[in-house]
Amino acid sequence: MVSMAESLVRLSELAASPVVSKVASAFASAGFELSLVGGPVRDAMLGRIVSDLDFTTNASPDDILRVVTPISDAQWDIGRDFGTIGARVQVGSLSDMVEITTYRADAYDGVTRKPVVAFGDSLEGDLKRRDFTVNAMALRIPEVKLIDPCGGVEDLLDRTLRTPSTPEVSFGDDPLRMMRAARFASQLGFVVDADTQAAMFAMADSIRIVSVERMQAELSKLLLTDEPRTGIELLVETGLAQIVLPEVPALRLEIDEHHHHKDVYQHSLTVLEQAIGYEKSRHPGEAPDLTLRMAALLHDIGKPATRRLEPGGAVSFYHHDMVGSKLAKKRLTALRYDNDTIKDVSRLIELHLRFFGYTEGAWTDSAVRRYVRDAGHLLERLHILTRADVTTRNRRKADRLGFAYDDLEARIAELREQEEMDAVRPDLDGNAIQRVLGIRPGREVGEAYKWLLELRLDEGPLGEEEAERRLLAWWAARTG
Repeated sequence: MVSMAESLVRLSELAASPVVSKVASAFASAGFELSLVGGPVRDAMLGRIVSDLDFTTNASPDDILRVVTPISDAQWDIGRDFGTIGARVQVGSLSDMVEITTYRADAYDGVTRKPVVAFGDSLEGDLKRRDFTVNAMALRIPEVKLIDPCGGVEDLLDRTLRTPSTPEVSFGDDPLRMMRAARFASQLGFVVDADTQAAMFAMADSIRIVSVERMQAELSKLLLTDEPRTGIELLVETGLAQIVLPEVPALRLEIDEHHHHKDVYQHSLTVLEQAIGYEKSRHPGEAPDLTLRMAALLHDIGKPATRRLEPGGAVSFYHHDMVGSKLAKKRLTALRYDNDTIKDVSRLIELHLRFFGYTEGAWTDSAVRRYVRDAGHLLERLHILTRADVTTRNRRKADRLGFAYDDLEARIAELREQEEMDAVRPDLDGNAIQRVLGIRPGREVGEAYKWLLELRLDEGPLGEEEAERRLLAWWAARTG
């Protein structure tokens, strides 16, 4: 539990930090008000790492730029239309990015997808227009005074997310705040209060006026939190996911009373949690992996379309990997993710069942090589996704799958050491193929290269002399 005394000490330490002090002194000398606002104030009070330095002021954007230019080595005015100036401020060896925004009083007009910007004239007015009370606190500097017109301190102590005004007014100003509620629930471990949840449910359809890019960014931020399950469940329960990512609520399959199988929706959330656990244990300290997490969440989205009720009480989902891959590509494209993310997520979903054939019988070295070749740069992610996909409560079965994957990874490591599997290529390149066969560049060279690659995957490295002999034999059989 956060104590108020501890929080005030942390705020004082934040205000005394070199970069914050330098910016505060510059604005005070120029005769302007300045406050740290929102995230840095909240995170400092919670004892979390403060990663962003966001300020608000009564100075205009032009005045902000004039004040920060002498104390920074770079400035950005890309957010000038919204009253925001960015700068990089350095004090000795310390350097921090800061954003300073003129007091605002903006709102959506209920029709367009962008906020109508109007600059305000008071700190209290600026705070009251913010998304949640815990983000509507400011630390006035340099005098170090906490400004909290909306009861943010109480909500912080209670670990509750509540809007400064009524949720209907707040979400009407910017419907994206409903998705932000889900993200902060996961990021902070807070509970969204009942009235706010009710408004999210009632107003879910208004998210449609928000640009796809903003929704995508918020979804990504949610998935990159330590515990995204809470936020995803909130999006599903309020109906927001039905609009933003409908494939996820569709996983809540209706089960015929005579046909039983695990809950695909809850299974997918568990796979996501387990993937995050493996990600952290295998790559401690590294940035969260959005591609892996998205693939884990969506890996079974092909199941609703492929679900079949079989005689005797079984349920089948034949080819849900291929169907899910296509659905993921379509959804992520609609959400305007970058091409690499779309390609990698859909490929992981396509491959996520491949391993389970390993437990049915020993794979040949050729099969292991093909597994590595098909995964390519996604191999480590595929390792994690496949392990995370084991959610059975049957300990014997879980252990059997775990041991089998241990064995597969060991074989991959052994073959990789022997054969340089990360760059599996035929023993002869295109130029060598032309020389051996006495042919010119063209389709036949490509066919020969493909045949040699399959031979390489089947038998491992042959050496140049043996590869030439085999190639000549293949060519004679083909042309004879």
